[in-house]
Amino acid sequence: MRPWSLVAAAAIVAAEGLVALGLGVYALVGTLAGEATETTAALAEAAFGLLVGAGLIWVAVGGLLRAERWGRAPGVLTQIFLIPVSITVMQSGWPAIGVPLLAAAIAGLGTLLAPPTTKALYGD
Repeated sequence: MRPWSLVAAAAIVAAEGLVALGLGVYALVGTLAGEATETTAALAEAAFGLLVGAGLIWVAVGGLLRAERWGRAPGVLTQIFLIPVSITVMQSGWPAIGVPLLAAAIAGLGTLLAPPTTKALYGD
C-alpha cells in the first residue's frame, strides 16, 4: 500500500504537469490564432509547455504512483525550480499566482522527501 505522502506527491506533480500542459495548449492556440509577434519563439514556448506537462504527468503516474525510485528525482528538481520561479512571479506583481505556486512547491518537496515516501521508494 502506498503511503499518503507518496500519493500526495504524485497528485502535486500531476497537477503541476496539467498546468504546464494547459499553458502549452494556450500558447499553441494563441500562436495558431495569429496573436504571436514571434511565431517561432511562440511555437517553441508551446512545445516546451506541452513536453514539460506530459513529462510531469508521466513522472507522477508512471513513476511516483507505481513507487518507482526514478520518479522522485525529477519531482524534487521540479519543486526546486519552482521556488525561484514563484518568487519572481510574486515580485512581478502577481501574488495570486506566485503564492499558490510557492505553496505547491513547498508541499511537493515536503511530500517527496517525507520519511514514508522514502521508505516506500527505497525500503528500510
